[in-house]
Formats: sequence, C-alpha cells, structure tokens
Amino acid sequence: MDKKVEILQKRIVYDDFFKIEEAHLRFRRFDGQMSASVRRLVFERGDAVAALLVNTDTQKVLMTNQFRYPTLEKGPGWLHEVVAGMIDENEKPEDAVRREIQEEVGYQVHALTPIATFYVSPGGSSERIYLFYAEVNDADRVSDGGGLASEHEDIELIQVSFEELWDVLKKGEIRDAKTLIAVQWLQQRSQH
Repeated sequence: MDKKVEILQKRIVYDDFFKIEEAHLRFRRFDGQMSASVRRLVFERGDAVAALLVNTDTQKVLMTNQFRYPTLEKGPGWLHEVVAGMIDENEKPEDAVRREIQEEVGYQVHALTPIATFYVSPGGSSERIYLFYAEVNDADRVSDGGGLASEHEDIELIQVSFEELWDVLKKGEIRDAKTLIAVQWLQQRSQH
C-alpha cells in the first residue's frame, strides 16, 4: 500500500524550551482512501540519548537519581534512571551520550554498544531516544559528575548490584521507560 500523507498546513504554536507544532493533514487509510483533514499536535523536544553503565571493577550498575517535576503529581518526583540527556544541534548520538555520561556521573567511556532507538510517545511526541550500553571501570572516573549547574541539575550517582536491580525490576519499581528497556535488555543479556 502507498503510505501517502498530504500536509495541508503546518505551524509552530508554542516555541520555548519545547516546541509544539500544529498540522492539518490527510493520510492514506488502510482501505486505500484518503482520510478527511485531521488536526494533529506534535510535541517536539528534540532527540535524546541514554546509557546503561556497568562498572566492571565493582560489578555494579551505575544509575542516576534526580528530581523530575512532571512525575511529582502522579508519582515519586525523584526517579532512578539510566544516564540520559538531549542531543545538541549537529551532535552525533555517540558524542552526546559520552558527554552526558561525563556530566552526570563523571566517567569517560571508550566503547559503546547500541541497544535500541525508539520513540518515547509516538502518539504526541517526535522524540527518539538512542539507547546505549557501556562498561567502565574505576580508572574511568574523571570527575564527580552531578550534572551542570547552568542547567540546574542535581544528580546523584546510584550504584546497584545486579541482584538489587533484578529485584526492583521484578517488583515493578522502575518507573522510567528508557531505564526499563535498558534493564530488561541487560537481564536478558546476562542470562545467555
């Protein structure tokens, strides 16, 4: 089937830290007919990177703990997550994830293994996350991390054993999608 889309009108309706785009469009339906004109809003945040880190000297998974305002009304406010951040303009995902790892937890990374690239919420957002795995050791720690003061970040490094991680996974206590994907990937990988 020809997956045709006709963009009838498109404009930015909100332009700040995030952007919201409004589009009026028609798309080819599965019955072959073009749809009526529909209005869609797209939350444009940009693309992001994330990394699951394992310290091979301590055999612990390195995660972050930080305040996430959008989760405050419906959850804990503070989340344990894999390292993550936005890709800057003209930056490659691999360079962005190395930068974020150093800013947030203070480690330099040599080798990256891609895990997956996925949309966060494709019904309303165009954001993609490039998720990686990396191994570090104690000698790779080059700073304290903690995030950037200029971005008002306050990031705590959390180190958990594999057993602790499998336990919180089993209990359903991982509340962040990228972290859940990463931890399930690691668990499957460790079973082989």
